[in-house]
Amino acid sequence: MIRPCDIMTVSLARLIRDGETVFHGVSSHIPMIAVLLAKKQHAPNAVHLNIPGGVDPREPELKAYTSAGGELWETACAALPLQEVFDLSMRGGLDVAFLSGVQFDQYGRVNASVIGDYRRPKVRLPGGAGSAVLIPTAKRAILWRTKHDKRTFTEKLDFVTAQGHVSDIVTPLCCFTMHEGELILKSIHPGHTLDEVAANTGFPIRYFSAETTPEPTAEEMRALREIDPGDLRNLEFK
Repeated sequence: MIRPCDIMTVSLARLIRDGETVFHGVSSHIPMIAVLLAKKQHAPNAVHLNIPGGVDPREPELKAYTSAGGELWETACAALPLQEVFDLSMRGGLDVAFLSGVQFDQYGRVNASVIGDYRRPKVRLPGGAGSAVLIPTAKRAILWRTKHDKRTFTEKLDFVTAQGHVSDIVTPLCCFTMHEGELILKSIHPGHTLDEVAANTGFPIRYFSAETTPEPTAEEMRALREIDPGDLRNLEFK
């Protein structure tokens, strides 16, 4: 059986093109491993940027506690501090930023600030941080979320933290892509159905064809095991 963490990681990796400059933040094990997988498989010339500032870390020994550890610095070929990543994005030089949030709507807007009324929230969340800068300025903001339910994919956000250049969202159930300013269903992961996606999404599902997400190949799974022997990509599902 295909695990959600594996198909999500592979789906994110396949969205990276050779030669692109790609950034991921903290608490981002799945995107971090996706970048390393893409570089190993089909995008060797992609440039990997991260929170510690290490450029293109070479075969890092990944640590469990974070996706912003020293191993991304120790084996890097160059340094680019985080503030320079923001500057690069605002100058149009960042091709892909991997980001997440707590709520998303059909227009690809993101809430990472509060649940409930902004002045008297039920829950106060971490806030925009890098997403408020990178979603509007990176050429493509690719989002991921390990939960897919109506509270996450909602018709109306409690607060709009960021909006802008969202191109794709990958979840345990499916892949969305942006088309003419709205999210449409791109593919459904094996073992799931259109009815299941619709029942767990708070806005109407639009699609051109209900395709099935291609399963990870044997080569992709072998590369994943080499890159991530500690199975860190599964942490968010435990």
